[in-house]
Amino acid sequence: MEKTINLFLFANHQRLKMTKSISISFIVRIILLVALTASFVQFEAFYEQKDSIRNIAYGLNTFLTASVLISIGHFILVKLYNSRNEHQVVRGNFVLGITRVATVGNVFFIIVSVMIAVGINPKDFITSMTIVAMAIAVIFREYITNMISGLIIMFSDQFSVGDRIKIGEYQGKIVDITLANLVVRDEDDDAVMIPNNLVFTATLVNKTSQKSNKIVVKFELPVDHAVAVEELEQYFKPLFQNNPNLDHGQGFSVKIADLAKDFVKYKVEVSTISSSNRIHQQVQSKILNEVLQFKGRLS
Repeated sequence: MEKTINLFLFANHQRLKMTKSISISFIVRIILLVALTASFVQFEAFYEQKDSIRNIAYGLNTFLTASVLISIGHFILVKLYNSRNEHQVVRGNFVLGITRVATVGNVFFIIVSVMIAVGINPKDFITSMTIVAMAIAVIFREYITNMISGLIIMFSDQFSVGDRIKIGEYQGKIVDITLANLVVRDEDDDAVMIPNNLVFTATLVNKTSQKSNKIVVKFELPVDHAVAVEELEQYFKPLFQNNPNLDHGQGFSVKIADLAKDFVKYKVEVSTISSSNRIHQQVQSKILNEVLQFKGRLS
């Protein structure tokens, strides 16, 4: 509980710092925009004589105007979303998605502003680059589809940052969702980058949203050392009877999940007293430890 409170306070502190830095940046952009707009009136003759400086000023004005409008739109959308869901448990994907879209918008207008600053008409440039743009779209198709998939993920409510997921052979906690990848921190504390496209082509399990108290633990035994289900149930019985984290009223079961040429795969099904990830991990660790001891007895 103390750890959760500390994490909550740290998150709030970081969010306040970020909000303060964004507010200062917004105020600076407003001041620069007002000063630059006023200069167009006060120094009109100067700008007419200096084409290069005028282009740079127009480019900067374009970026500042777009950036301020994007910031205002971002602020309004986030405020409306938070006020609408003030008394509900919500996921942070929507805010993350809006922030990513705002970032993409700022990058786009930076490029447009640079074109204006160097004397290139963005409309004419885009028209003349249509064929090249199509070729670029084909070359970077995977990245573009990853970006689209990333935006779909951000605006969905199927999972969010902080959820524990399993996708393909990877599993762990989502620490970030970018326009290219899903960043997952696995059990070895390694950062695994999973392409966003994989979310829509592979089976994904959200373990955090799963409210079931049931645990299924699978393990294998060599065919030469395979034993009957009844024998395994008798072996595990003391563990299940003495474990305070288990719901003894639901009982437990040991089943054969698969039979191959070289091994027999078993699965143990138990029910815990809650759906807490911590309790699930403790129970799973106990069962696997008993399996290791059982294998040691057989060898």
